[in-house]
Amino acid sequence: MKPAEHQAHSVHRDDEGSRLGMWLFLFTELVLFGGMFIVYAVYRYMHQEEFHLAAKELNTLIGTFNTMILLTSSLTMALSIAALQQNKRVLSIIFQFSTLVFGLWFLINKYFEWSAKFHHGIYPGSDVLLEKSNGQILFFGLYYVMTGLHGLHIIIGMGVILFMMIQTIKMKITSDNYVRLESAGLYWHLVDIIWIFLFPLFYLIT
Repeated sequence: MKPAEHQAHSVHRDDEGSRLGMWLFLFTELVLFGGMFIVYAVYRYMHQEEFHLAAKELNTLIGTFNTMILLTSSLTMALSIAALQQNKRVLSIIFQFSTLVFGLWFLINKYFEWSAKFHHGIYPGSDVLLEKSNGQILFFGLYYVMTGLHGLHIIIGMGVILFMMIQTIKMKITSDNYVRLESAGLYWHLVDIIWIFLFPLFYLIT
């Protein structure tokens, strides 16, 4: 085998290993949130009326708007990878930056939503919340833990995408070497999918 062929084969093997490693990592994330979803399902079954009542305290409009923001960010992330594959580096950078803007927009909306709840005294350990039923206390406990953990994943994802954007600007990520950007995109898509489950569970309870 020629040296060039051997090198190309090695790069291909490394790329496949990177993809496999990313999928394994995403699986652990699914296990983490999957466990939380099971806990949520159990408590919701036990306190259906209280969960329904507590959900009325949430702003469905903001939740819907945030869902649209994250879905759009998934699109821009996918377009950034497609652009780079077509050797359109500048366009890829623009789409990566757009994804960061959408992520920041989501966090700002979530900040105002949480601030409104804190302003009304609805937060873990508050006197207002402790006066409510056990089911409502459980609902808001799960709400803050699960949406807070999701928000942390958004921040981490934004950090990763920012790093990828810098690497793309420096031409360390190119049309021939885009696996890292592809992996960042998979992570971002997972974060978006998790929100698609969180949104109806907390905002659209019927």
